[in-house]
Amino acid sequence: MVPVTQLEARPTPVETVIGDEDLVVARKWHPWRWVISIAVLVVVAQFLHGFATNPGWDWGTFADYFTAPSILSALWLTIQLTFWGTLFGFVIGIALAIARLSNNPVLQVISWFYIWAFRSIPLIVQLLFWFNLAYLYQTLSLGIPFGPAFFEFNVNSVISGSTAAIIGLALHQAAYSAEIVRAGIISVDQGQLEASAALGIPKRREFFKIVLPQAMRGILPNAANEVISLFKGTSIVSVMAIAELFYQVQVVYGRNGRVVPLLMVATVWYIVLTSILSVVQFYVERHYAKGAVRNIPLTPIQKLRKKLAEITLAPRGATR
Repeated sequence: MVPVTQLEARPTPVETVIGDEDLVVARKWHPWRWVISIAVLVVVAQFLHGFATNPGWDWGTFADYFTAPSILSALWLTIQLTFWGTLFGFVIGIALAIARLSNNPVLQVISWFYIWAFRSIPLIVQLLFWFNLAYLYQTLSLGIPFGPAFFEFNVNSVISGSTAAIIGLALHQAAYSAEIVRAGIISVDQGQLEASAALGIPKRREFFKIVLPQAMRGILPNAANEVISLFKGTSIVSVMAIAELFYQVQVVYGRNGRVVPLLMVATVWYIVLTSILSVVQFYVERHYAKGAVRNIPLTPIQKLRKKLAEITLAPRGATR
């Protein structure tokens, strides 16, 4: 038996220490993702090639009429219809939402019935009804209900085609706006209202300082979507022979027969104005995101700068 003291000491294995800078993570390849991406890009390239070279698009006629005075005048009328329809629609919609949320049963029923009726009737029917209001009422008067009239006026002289279009668009928009506003208000946590009441905050200040800023985050996306829909929906008033953008385009291609390039004129203008509204929507939503998120969403320019700053030429290799 060999004494323990005479045993040879065995060599201790040397541990290799690898620093974090020596670890290189290999990227995972996704071949099918690249195959699908290339196929989609080929299809897009073919579409753009045909878009640019197909003589049927007639880009020369498109360029001639894109900024024509008649088209710009019709575009301005379209913007006006959208603005007034949105303004009056949301004013009436807010009033309907407040009535729907009130404790007054009469206001609740009237608000519910209005929303139900105007969401059930197609917009084109409402527009034609207001356009032909003079068939029902040749004159309208202001005075004591069921009593003498103080002021009377002829309907045809007051409600023109454009006025009828604004009334129809606004009343139609009000029904949808009311539900958007109501949904935003009831989305606010009830605990916020209970805390406000416990602190003795007045109702008016509670609404504008606590409820409204939180409700706006839910209202804005849907409200912006409704404004964009209304902007495109103004083309329906062409049935009333109102010279908005789509009607004017129809008049022009009815004379020269260039249907496709004139439709592209209207399409591009709709895209341009819708894009502007989308940009405005982004910045308004970004403003009301303060206090709700840790970091305010970056603007497209800020995102681009961040991506450019993150681009590095990292070496490839396998993970050890």
